[in-house]
Amino acid sequence: MTDKILEVKNLSVEFQAFSGIVKAVRNISFDLHRGETLAIVGESGSGKSVTSKAIMGILQSNATITSGSITYDTRDLTKISQYEYSTMRGSRMAMVFQDPLSALNPVMKIGKQITESLVLSKKIKKSDAPKRAVELMEAVAIPEAKKRYNQYPFQFSGGMRQRIVIACALAGDPELLICDEPTTALDVSVQSKILELIKDLQKKRNLSVIFITHDMGVVAGMADRMAVMYAGKIVEIGKVDEVFYNPQHPYTWNLLAAMPDMETGQDEKLLSIPGTPPNMLHPPTGDAFAARNKFALNIDHRLEPPMFKISDTHFAATWLLHPNAPKVDMPDVLRKRLERQKIKGVAVGGK
Repeated sequence: MTDKILEVKNLSVEFQAFSGIVKAVRNISFDLHRGETLAIVGESGSGKSVTSKAIMGILQSNATITSGSITYDTRDLTKISQYEYSTMRGSRMAMVFQDPLSALNPVMKIGKQITESLVLSKKIKKSDAPKRAVELMEAVAIPEAKKRYNQYPFQFSGGMRQRIVIACALAGDPELLICDEPTTALDVSVQSKILELIKDLQKKRNLSVIFITHDMGVVAGMADRMAVMYAGKIVEIGKVDEVFYNPQHPYTWNLLAAMPDMETGQDEKLLSIPGTPPNMLHPPTGDAFAARNKFALNIDHRLEPPMFKISDTHFAATWLLHPNAPKVDMPDVLRKRLERQKIKGVAVGGK
């Protein structure tokens, strides 16, 4: 997995709002390799979806990329025209959105929506598109695909609609698939089926996947690596096993400690993160998580921490990793859980 397909470097995105400039994404960097799945996790408003839309070139009109680069297969996407972007969307990169009902045209038959995606990708003749559309419906496990080709979105369940959205995304045979919280609107049983479908398609097609979610439990079975975002910044990044078993940022501790596992007892308390995320109209000085972090040092309120290296693949932005910082232990509830998992030899990564 050495072939890099995407490199995001020092990316910053701002929005012009009535009340001022919202600094949604602040100087983030990460890369993605062919066949790899990278999960981006964090609370609502952390900048996850804005990052994905910046990569896809579908930011709102009031948004501006103020710095950085997005290099896709050696090409900087921040320097290409919207026309050039339109030729890449679908054929090179595609996106699965959070709400399948709003992603589909309610008055157009499912089959026609998939065939349109196929024709726009310019990889198939218009006359061959219907047959290929049925094949895609079968590939995403739509039962009786030929019959349902002529049905409308309202005639499908939420899970089936999301499968249709995935079929549309795959129509152009892209190399990069971005999934923006694709299971949020679905019930738990349907969520697991959609996640398994995405994993299966990723392996069969050797897709590079960016999986955006606020659910740490989803990450465990989906990704090779994960990046934790807070207040528009990546605060920790590494292999899934590294971040789950050896988390270093207090925000990551809190996210993991708030998530129950199969061994969580009735009397075992989960942690909640106190306070609220900062107002990104006026990002705080220093570490943005300092106001909610009981382990915050004086320097956290004055200077933003750099990325400290934990291993060749694991980094975290916290002053607690500075050689002169006091020794701080993760919350007991998280420490005990990790000890249980290590004793049982539980594997976190799903790949």
